[in-house]
Amino acid sequence: MFRRTGSIVFALFAMLWLSSAHALNFESLFMPGKLIQGHAKYEEQCEKCHSRFEKGHQAGLCLDCHKPVNEDVKAGTGFHGRITGIKTRECADCHTEHQGREADITRLNPTTFQHDQTDFPLKGRHQFVSCADCHHKHGAYRKAPSDCYACHKKDDAHDEKLGKKCSKCHAPTGWRKESKFDHSKTHFPLKGAHKDASCRACHPNERYTKVAMACYDCHRINDKHRGTMGTKCKDCHNEKEWKKQHFSHDKDTKFPLHGRHQKLRCEACHEKNAYEEDLGKQCFDCHQKDDEHKGRYGKKCADCHGEEKWDRVKFDHQKDTHFPLRGRHKDVHCSVCHKQDIHAKLGKQCIDCHRLNDVHEGKLGKTCQRCHDEQGWAKRIRFDHGLTRFPLLGLHAMAPCEECHLTQDFGGTERTCFGCHKADDEHKQRLGTDCGYCHNPNDWAVWHFDHDKQSDFKLKGRHKRVDCYACHVKPMEKKVVAPTNCYRCHADDDIHRGSFGHRCEKCHVASGFKDVEFSR
Repeated sequence: MFRRTGSIVFALFAMLWLSSAHALNFESLFMPGKLIQGHAKYEEQCEKCHSRFEKGHQAGLCLDCHKPVNEDVKAGTGFHGRITGIKTRECADCHTEHQGREADITRLNPTTFQHDQTDFPLKGRHQFVSCADCHHKHGAYRKAPSDCYACHKKDDAHDEKLGKKCSKCHAPTGWRKESKFDHSKTHFPLKGAHKDASCRACHPNERYTKVAMACYDCHRINDKHRGTMGTKCKDCHNEKEWKKQHFSHDKDTKFPLHGRHQKLRCEACHEKNAYEEDLGKQCFDCHQKDDEHKGRYGKKCADCHGEEKWDRVKFDHQKDTHFPLRGRHKDVHCSVCHKQDIHAKLGKQCIDCHRLNDVHEGKLGKTCQRCHDEQGWAKRIRFDHGLTRFPLLGLHAMAPCEECHLTQDFGGTERTCFGCHKADDEHKQRLGTDCGYCHNPNDWAVWHFDHDKQSDFKLKGRHKRVDCYACHVKPMEKKVVAPTNCYRCHADDDIHRGSFGHRCEKCHVASGFKDVEFSR
């Protein structure tokens, strides 16, 4: 009996396997039931949801298709992103398939659903609203709008004049009963007498956008000066009391009055419209006619004159400039450097004045102070190679200058090891051009390199006895780059001819290519 049954089963499998007209994959023969209508097109593509012999991959396959849910899980947002332990759970814990075409695998119960676990917790009146009012039929629950205006557009009594951010004034506890608005959070906080003003006094016909915020726009009719003092009312008035005036030239302007300026009448400087006129703040703007130097000393009068008395002159080159005079500079006459306007901007670098004294003709650069100082151009010359970009270390400190600096152009000397020691490279560039990785300036023949610590490929087993050039074959620039994948080097040793893939380490070990450990 058993032999007969086994023959029938075998025949059945053979028919199904060889049939080309109704080709079914092997897994579909063991399918426990039909998929829901939404997954029906994948009924013969088991690999869409299942990974052979790896049950733990199923959740990942689900999330590959359900991308919005996948994004919630990663970000910890939405309903799925807030489920406790969601990253270690399986989708099948809640959504079981193969229950038939009409099965409901979402298992959503509107009565017991915790809306606080979503991005939109229900507050106030929202707790008593029917689900269908926000979540319309034939649409995903997650696509329901979360902004007020999307649902309450018909309740907008302002006809969009106040924008669409309803929550600035309204709260979920009651759309009409409870209204909140903090004017202090706008660009015009209410202070002083403005607190008692009616909203309509500034917002006629419910105009809340492009409302004037300058004092003069509203208080033009209160201007007793009739525009002669300009339109900047707040320079003298404030919100507490319109009739009370305040003004301090020292605090409220960028030109505090000192010395003789304190005794001048306003009209002496403000000849036209008192406070609309743009007056210059430099001495020369007003005192040009008092300049006995006829412009030869520039326009910065305050460098020598004070506001107490025009005839009193003060100037200290050490304190009042960014170039204190030292050494031979103390004895030089002003006109030697300041040949035109005494306040014209001059260069502070030595080369700016001493270009004609440069016997090196620019070949040593423009930083003369590295070797010369103010005490005397040719008296005291110094140079510290340790302050350059190439401090002399080891054997470099004993090398004569001309061995590296073949010409007077000291700035063009090579600074990399390989630039000078290319002829000493016995590796023929197969170990790169970054010589300092193994060698040091103390002695070219003294070198050290630990392949396990200084590279990403630890040498194990047979690799310890392999010659360096067996792997490092081609010349390279700068850092050495070599393959770390077994197959890149052992492709010729592959007796399987690629049929087992390229991950040799799954079976072979470094102690010997013929040593096999299938447990790996």
